[in-house]
Amino acid sequence: MKSRNPIRLGMVGGGKGAFIGEVHRAASKLDGKYILCAGALSSDPRKSIASGKELGLDEDRIYETFEDMILKESRRDDSIEAVSIVTPNNTHFPIAQCCLDAGLHVICDKPFTLTSAQADQLIEKARKQNLVLAVTYNYSGYPMVRQARAMIRDGEIGKIRIIQAEYAQGWLSEPIERDGHKQALWRTDPERSGMAGCVGDIGTHAYHLICFTSGLTPKSLCADVSTFVEGRKLDDNANILLRFDGNATGMIWTSQVAIGNNNGLKLRIFGDKGGIEWNQEHPNELIFSPLNQPSQKITTGSPNAKIEASSISRLPPGHPEGYLEAFANLYTEIADSIMDARVGRFANTHTNTPSGYDGKQGAIFVESVIRSSSSGSIWVNL
Repeated sequence: MKSRNPIRLGMVGGGKGAFIGEVHRAASKLDGKYILCAGALSSDPRKSIASGKELGLDEDRIYETFEDMILKESRRDDSIEAVSIVTPNNTHFPIAQCCLDAGLHVICDKPFTLTSAQADQLIEKARKQNLVLAVTYNYSGYPMVRQARAMIRDGEIGKIRIIQAEYAQGWLSEPIERDGHKQALWRTDPERSGMAGCVGDIGTHAYHLICFTSGLTPKSLCADVSTFVEGRKLDDNANILLRFDGNATGMIWTSQVAIGNNNGLKLRIFGDKGGIEWNQEHPNELIFSPLNQPSQKITTGSPNAKIEASSISRLPPGHPEGYLEAFANLYTEIADSIMDARVGRFANTHTNTPSGYDGKQGAIFVESVIRSSSSGSIWVNL
């Protein structure tokens, strides 16, 4: 069936030396549901062309700008159907807007947009045209995260009382942006990163994870945002208190100056009947602690894993699955939504897949954190 043919994908950004672009490409390939056909892979035209040749793209489908790609692809019978956006934060909105205006599905790296108002515009454009608008909060693609979500939904930890998440890294403990470090350079630049540094880069991941797994949306927060590296223009550490409906409370610690930490995303949720714990650096394990009973370890592919987890596990029990597989799970679910749209069905059918709405919530989170901290760490409504 033509409706199930691989999706013709274009990419903006992700050229030579770009970490996340290669991750997106690998994730899109894993289940064979995409073919990378075209790209505007760098803001430097020469680098874009060299990167496209290295990836084996046809020379007439390697473009110097994303505008040129969208215009020329629209004239082809085999035009791209979707675009993966893997560029610095400040470019997400104009690229996504241009793609949606051209009738292309959008897969955008996080944070989605610099403001919630921009997110609203994109969401409305996608809705009117029945286009997929996805944001790659990729940690939601881990089987044990889906396990945690299902257990909480089924009441296995009871009524939620406490939610704690942390995302700790140490790679920005020194001012490496001053030495021209590519990844640090744009992440610490307000012109390209937006109003937040660490909070937008990794804090949004922690925020999405707690909302995704718990099913709760915070109603207010109080934030203390810090910049520890002298001369840095954006935050590199934040402590955030959260209040949820139903009297649940929460806390997020996010840092890129926590020396000794690599990619320490951790989640703990406690209810009146038990608790769960998950650590991204040991992603195939979920610790479940029922009230007055010994803690249990649930692992990927184990007999006590729920269908929500086992259905996205690719390997037999005991074989580790990790970051790329989680990312690929999202790409595959996004592909299914695009294939639904091909035949006129509602495009955003997969409730597990982070959408433009989730991207908007991330933007609101960042805006609220900065507003709270800059006003003396007051409580603000979300």
